[in-house]
Amino acid sequence: MNARRLPLQLFTILALLARALGAQETTQSGGEPTPIVHADLIVRNARITTQDDARAEVAALAVRDGSIVATGGDEEIAPWRGPKTRVIDALGRRVIPGLVDSHLHVVRGGLYYGLELRWEGVRSLAEALRRLREQAQRTPPGQWVRVVGGWSPHQFAERRMPTVEEIDAAAGATPALVLYLYSQALLNRAGVATLGLDASTKVPAGGRIERFARGAILHAEPSPAILYQTVAQLPKLSAEERELSTRHFYRELNRLGLTSAVDAGGGGHAYPTDYAATRSLAQSEVLPLRISGYLFAQTRGAELADFERWTAAERLDVHRAVARLASFGLEGAGENLVWSAGDFENFLAPRPELDARMEAELGAVVRVLARRAWPLRIHATYDESITRILDVLEPIFRETEYTSRWALDHAETISLENLRRVKRLGGGIAIQDRLAFAGEEFCARYGDAARDAPPLRHMLELGIPVGAGTDATRVSSYDPWVAIAWMVRGRTVGGMELLRAEHRLSRAEALRLYTLGSAWFSGEERDKGRLAPGQLADFAVLSEDLFSVPEERIAEIESVLTVTGGEIVYAAAPFAELGPPPLPAWSSGWLPAAHFGGIPSKTSSAR
Repeated sequence: MNARRLPLQLFTILALLARALGAQETTQSGGEPTPIVHADLIVRNARITTQDDARAEVAALAVRDGSIVATGGDEEIAPWRGPKTRVIDALGRRVIPGLVDSHLHVVRGGLYYGLELRWEGVRSLAEALRRLREQAQRTPPGQWVRVVGGWSPHQFAERRMPTVEEIDAAAGATPALVLYLYSQALLNRAGVATLGLDASTKVPAGGRIERFARGAILHAEPSPAILYQTVAQLPKLSAEERELSTRHFYRELNRLGLTSAVDAGGGGHAYPTDYAATRSLAQSEVLPLRISGYLFAQTRGAELADFERWTAAERLDVHRAVARLASFGLEGAGENLVWSAGDFENFLAPRPELDARMEAELGAVVRVLARRAWPLRIHATYDESITRILDVLEPIFRETEYTSRWALDHAETISLENLRRVKRLGGGIAIQDRLAFAGEEFCARYGDAARDAPPLRHMLELGIPVGAGTDATRVSSYDPWVAIAWMVRGRTVGGMELLRAEHRLSRAEALRLYTLGSAWFSGEERDKGRLAPGQLADFAVLSEDLFSVPEERIAEIESVLTVTGGEIVYAAAPFAELGPPPLPAWSSGWLPAAHFGGIPSKTSSAR
């Protein structure tokens, strides 16, 4: 058997047995107790937040075969050191369990990472347009410049959206698309011409094209179908480049301290074709993230047939925690189960009423999933939608005696009554920082409701499993520290105060949701999210201490050393020499990621 794929429980038993036997063995020199086996890795001189009730904070930990075998003071861990043990002096830095994003379109994000010009961290519209202009000049014929999510106009010093005229002036003859949330997309003249948009163009239901002399704006009102379809028409990378793009994206996530992600599928993201790059990395054992995937219905009208086929043919990999490195496995169905249940989160448009066919269509799919005991999750933004969705789920769960994990995604305006219903049905809720990017628009439309969107404190008080995440990459940024800062501060990236004080979380609570809370969504809450003997050795050494840095600087944190399954998957100064080999260079030198990378490095502020 390949040791890298041994079940975590077996590693735990072996580690604890070795620890017990080791207490009886003595060294030749001093007679001090020493383990019969030595650790592969020791981290010492640290401030380790374990989230273990027995020992909340320790100074050192030891790792063997991908799992943690001991925690304690430096002296307690010293006996685990052997001639081949790698020992890392953490220099007094904060160490936390590896972050887990409970709702990240991570597989799709990897496929497009190399192609996308990111505006995260850009503080002025002038600088954003400069980057657009620079990228347009190096983009070859037949390709586009694309900015696809993760930014807000309120982050800019100018506090406004770019205009079509500004996009056109910056991009010139190179086709350009700038997507803002799932609300609208700006196109320059070259983009309009390349897509062949004219007065005869058929517009998907719920969409609108606003035409200008120098371009156009595609509006989702409220359906994002017009945006989905447009993005899907843009050129893609080759299969080889997709795998390289995926590797670069996953290392970028490691840079931010992420070691696991629950993939929520995504539009324009077909299974199994678009999962090839991630599966290839998992099979070659170089995948630096633990990824749990949900299957997302792609075609309106074909959802039931898709789920009947998938549930008959696919084997789920739930509760599959492995001790070494990372893994990819199918987890269940969602977040899109049927298109008629989609209550799109375009806060520039009125709240949509769900399709009248929703109950029948959703019921048919849920009944198939429940009978096959498949976990499921479903997109649900508004309380009105959640009421109707729960009305479908309750009788089917009762009829089928359903006990698998299920969850709502988003739930910004869920009521206390519906929270109680979720609790009775044993469901969880995956929340994200979407309002950190769209909060100003939400507040303009719904007023004081923004103060309770979502009602985090009520969820926790009811004991509902809650996981934190981003919903990246087309809506919000993939940066988990922006999401953690939003939960703690209740402010948008533009600085607007939204969440009332009772719904804001302490730093410890926010971290718990981003680790143990999110691990629930892949059934791995017993295996990861804590740094304690028997747990997966997934952790991050931080650039700044989450528990002492000023609140306004929480979003600036990143990892300077990230470990997945006991293996170092990312390292920066002062640990740069410990890092894995550099990734292969971009095969196409014009790609935005080759010049701008992802989110600008924040390590210059490291303490």
